[in-house]
Amino acid sequence: MKVAITGATGFIGSRLLQRLHAKGDQIVVLTRKTTFAQKVFPSETFPNVEIVAYTPNVSGSWQSVIASCDGVVNLAGEPIGEGRWTPERKQEILNSRKLGTQKIVEAIANANPKPTVLINASAIGYYGTSETATFDETSLSGNDYLAQVCQIWEAQARKVKDAGVRLVILRFGIVLGNGGALGKMITPFKLFAGGPIGSGRQWFSWIHVDDLVSLILEALTKPEIEGVYNGTAPNPVRMADLSQTLGEVMNRPSWLPVPGFAIEALLGDGAMVVLEGQQVLPKRTLETGFEYKYPNLQSALAQIIT
Repeated sequence: MKVAITGATGFIGSRLLQRLHAKGDQIVVLTRKTTFAQKVFPSETFPNVEIVAYTPNVSGSWQSVIASCDGVVNLAGEPIGEGRWTPERKQEILNSRKLGTQKIVEAIANANPKPTVLINASAIGYYGTSETATFDETSLSGNDYLAQVCQIWEAQARKVKDAGVRLVILRFGIVLGNGGALGKMITPFKLFAGGPIGSGRQWFSWIHVDDLVSLILEALTKPEIEGVYNGTAPNPVRMADLSQTLGEVMNRPSWLPVPGFAIEALLGDGAMVVLEGQQVLPKRTLETGFEYKYPNLQSALAQIIT
């Protein structure tokens, strides 16, 4: 295949590119930072990678490269868990997803020939937060800020269906691997200062990065996969259980909780990402027959830590 990827230098995108490269596929990296991308994917190591400069929220000549691709994976978006959610920051988070997806869909609609599939990222923030409810792909959306961002994001992606292109929306849970959210949690445990964040009762719906990449690859190649799927493992846990399991795997105590007010002081409104949660089940994902390599937290953390 020939696949275009936005967000290819990120935590998930770089792992996806490595898997596509290992399969011998051709990859087009759409990036704002070409110099950085060339360092991450040097041509001598990745001869099948083409790096194309693009401005995510502006139409341009970059859109023409979509015409030669079989599929597009749109992972780009400002990170939500870094820094305080000022009004300006919240607008950046929204616009990066709304406008970035809008321009990708525009490029696909104008392409001749068109790619056969768009894989568009979304997030389980779509459902809102709850300590008691259980959500799957059929659940209604929430009404908080992140839920609204996801609704707008997905609405832009759905317009690709007007061009006759198959659409797969993957609502990512918290992705575990060497980096990402887990990377920030590991440091306190290494210093014997780890523990649950906030009340510990909030749900933590997670997925190992390798399983998420495998799910993206299946979505690219299986025409029967279409619509919304939760990119989460089938066994979500509460924050206290995550902390205890991480401590066991690292052979460290997990007795020192991080109070909610400390996270709020650091992240402001963004603290809701870690202080509130949702129990999300991958009902439709399991119905496709997808087989998780890491369905349980213990095995996922053991692989990552070791």
